[in-house]
Amino acid sequence: METFFGNPLNLLVMLPLFSAVIVAVLPKGLDALARWTALGLSLIPMVISIGLFYAVNSTAPDASGYWFEYTAEWFPQIGAGWHMGVDGISVTMILLTGILTPLSILIAFEHDENPRAILALILFLQMAMFGVFSALDMVVFFIFYEIGLVPMYFIINQWGGANRRYASNKFFIYTMAASLGMLLAMQLIAFSVGNEVNGGTPIFDVPTWLEVWPNYAYDPTTGGGQILGFDAGGVKYLAFLGFFTAFALKIPVFPFHTWLPDAHTEAPTAGSMLLAGVLLKQGAYGFIRFVIPLFPDVVAREFVPTIPFTGVQLEFLPLQFAEIIAFLAMLGIVLGAFSAWAQDDFKKLVAYSSVNHMGFVVMGLAVMAAVYSTLWAASAGRYALAVETAGEKLVDEDVILYGDLAAANYNFTAFNIPIEQMPQVEREALAQEKFKAIVADRIGGPTGTIQDANVALNGAILQMFNHGLSAAGMFLLVGGLYHKAHTRDLRRFGGLWHIIPAYGAFLVFTSMASLGLPGLNGFTGEWLIVAGSFRIFPVMILLSMIGLLMTGAYILKGLQKVLHGPLNQEWKAYHEHHHSLEIDLREVIALSPLVVLMLITGIYPNWILPVIDGTVTDMLLAFGIN
Repeated sequence: METFFGNPLNLLVMLPLFSAVIVAVLPKGLDALARWTALGLSLIPMVISIGLFYAVNSTAPDASGYWFEYTAEWFPQIGAGWHMGVDGISVTMILLTGILTPLSILIAFEHDENPRAILALILFLQMAMFGVFSALDMVVFFIFYEIGLVPMYFIINQWGGANRRYASNKFFIYTMAASLGMLLAMQLIAFSVGNEVNGGTPIFDVPTWLEVWPNYAYDPTTGGGQILGFDAGGVKYLAFLGFFTAFALKIPVFPFHTWLPDAHTEAPTAGSMLLAGVLLKQGAYGFIRFVIPLFPDVVAREFVPTIPFTGVQLEFLPLQFAEIIAFLAMLGIVLGAFSAWAQDDFKKLVAYSSVNHMGFVVMGLAVMAAVYSTLWAASAGRYALAVETAGEKLVDEDVILYGDLAAANYNFTAFNIPIEQMPQVEREALAQEKFKAIVADRIGGPTGTIQDANVALNGAILQMFNHGLSAAGMFLLVGGLYHKAHTRDLRRFGGLWHIIPAYGAFLVFTSMASLGLPGLNGFTGEWLIVAGSFRIFPVMILLSMIGLLMTGAYILKGLQKVLHGPLNQEWKAYHEHHHSLEIDLREVIALSPLVVLMLITGIYPNWILPVIDGTVTDMLLAFGIN
């Protein structure tokens, strides 16, 4: 029998906790030892994460579909167990966490005020991040998800800028409040699934949830059902909103983004690197792991918008949640870019760029939602819903087109009544024949295919990894300049390339990676997202190109304001007589792995894509429809 620490995921999660304790209890006056101890201990999980990634890339998963799965009894009174495991998506995020944590610790060397505390907090945060991406039990996931707020709160609150208390409180309150709905929804699902599986004991096991909850309380004879005495569709809708809000705010999806610029602007450089590099990705990971797979029926549902305070329904504009998510993604891409362009604070410019770049990730999630919901509906025998998610409707003319065929295949009498009056079983039979006709030409969203979703979702996950690299690099460079010049005001810089050419070279390279220059990492993910989304959401993609254009504008604005133009003589004198503004060796060491990965991923993305694609393909083809 495998021991607890014999499993690499348990070891990966617990090592940072032990490391944090070791660093925290070191005696005062041993700050140098604390710094190097923290850095050395953080390298061990990095090596383990690289080994996990290699193993997933080169070996087959367990029978459950996960690698390194470990299950143990933990809290049976509430139905929670210690269930860990990874797939190609989660191991990619674990690799990103393993890489960025030592680099952020190296940058945190700059803090002379209580360095042991900030280093211990970073290690504690590393534990929480690893736990989020490894957990297959919802209680375990939620504990790690929430506990990660604590170290980031104190990192911003104690080592941040002048408005650090406002920013840290806003960050903590927003993210904690958004999780309350998810906590309630978790309880509902756990008791419902437990009632279905074992007659009462709640179940928080994620694979069991994915098997039972999507079709829970659905009566095929009526097309409805009840949960706790209420309409099942309405209850699931509320549960969906709980999960959606929690993860949408964490990404953040527009308009849930307002906490992000404040948190980034006030956070110390090491905190910004991990906040942008990893914590934002937890929101997108939550969509992929929970929101879409748990609620495909809600995601697929069509509803008619209502004008607030009037009750007037816009019946000419029926929408599905996938379309709403795509619309919000477009707003994030476009408005995030315009907001970044409008900034004169260098760090706030980079902060808004995260809203812009994560908008592309959200667009990929919208494609997944559109296609996944269709596949699930068809596999669950809910063909009327599948027809709707494919952009069609059951109409009376379908009785003429498919009625005789449905009657022959399902031993019904001839279909000769309007759709609205047809019994649910016969509606589904008719819808199945219509759906077969749709599949003959295509499958997925309005005009999309499984291949579109595969491309877009691969791109979204790759973009999560790529943005983690480039955003961490940009915050490192901005923070390094601020640490020396004590200002982030772009209007005060100018012509600095004349006196800090090495810094300028790193800034141009990292900015071009963030921009999406072909040959660098940012291009590959965004290209895949656009290619996979265009047929499904063509209008949203075309509008998003405005944001892509403005991305170039704000990136070039930052470069021009800092590096080009006439040299500000104030900085020439400061550089020569007070403090060098050039990038230092510690920053070069921290930035170099990011630069190498940006270049390698841009030139040869196939080192990482097969790991992602294996899980994405299994997810989309799990329903046996291809």
